Amino acid sequence: MALEWEQIVVDAADPAALGAWWARALGWVVVNDDPEEYEIRQTADRLPGLLFVQVTDAKTAKNRLHLDFRPDDQEAEVSRLLGLGARRADIGQGEQGWVVLRDPEGNEFCVLGARAAG
Repeated sequence: MALEWEQIVVDAADPAALGAWWARALGWVVVNDDPEEYEIRQTADRLPGLLFVQVTDAKTAKNRLHLDFRPDDQEAEVSRLLGLGARRADIGQGEQGWVVLRDPEGNEFCVLGARAAG
């Protein structure tokens, strides 16, 4: 049996607003703009996607699953994401080579540093 990774599902109070934020942050396209199930992908025909679904309960703890991103320029990318509305997060990581941020609904994600050569 083969499995294909279709998407990551993200619980959201406002799926359309959070999905649109992530589409701007990643430069992805919207493939479903339903206000209760909002999906974005790198391109319309490329998987996996991010599917934002409406939930009524609030986020109460650190995410058990989070996304890591490796930009060409960490400092510039962190600044850009903060300008879009991300916030810095302290989840007990201490001094590390990555930066932990939160999206507008509080979901943590990491912006990694440069990949080591070799």
